[in-house]
Amino acid sequence: MTETKEIENLEDIQLMVDSFYGRIRQDEMLGPVFNNVIQDKWPAHLEKMYRFWETVLLDKHSYYGAPFVPHAKLPVQKEHFDRWIDLFSATVDTFFHGEKAERAKWQGNRMAEMFLMKIQYHRNSSSIPLI
Repeated sequence: MTETKEIENLEDIQLMVDSFYGRIRQDEMLGPVFNNVIQDKWPAHLEKMYRFWETVLLDKHSYYGAPFVPHAKLPVQKEHFDRWIDLFSATVDTFFHGEKAERAKWQGNRMAEMFLMKIQYHRNSSSIPLI
């Protein structure tokens, strides 16, 4: 078993993000969705995720953007988000413990719930997602 540590710096964020998206890319359910959308732009996507989680967990404001908009038209359902949460939480727990690890899992759950609600709303509405 890997010894866990606290999330303290950008290198920890990169380990979390790289490990998580490595799992996503190999996952039977989520891999095709992510790989189809991201294609050959994985380095740019990972860099954006480093900045997002650095902002959320380390209070270093390096991410600016509207995270929902790129997800608005993804072909996903509740089971996709459930799988995302499972993989994300397992990744965090593999490497980390402590307050920031718990915050990461809480934030991941919160985002998944919010994104699913917004996606379902926009599928049943003629509105265009702005944020």
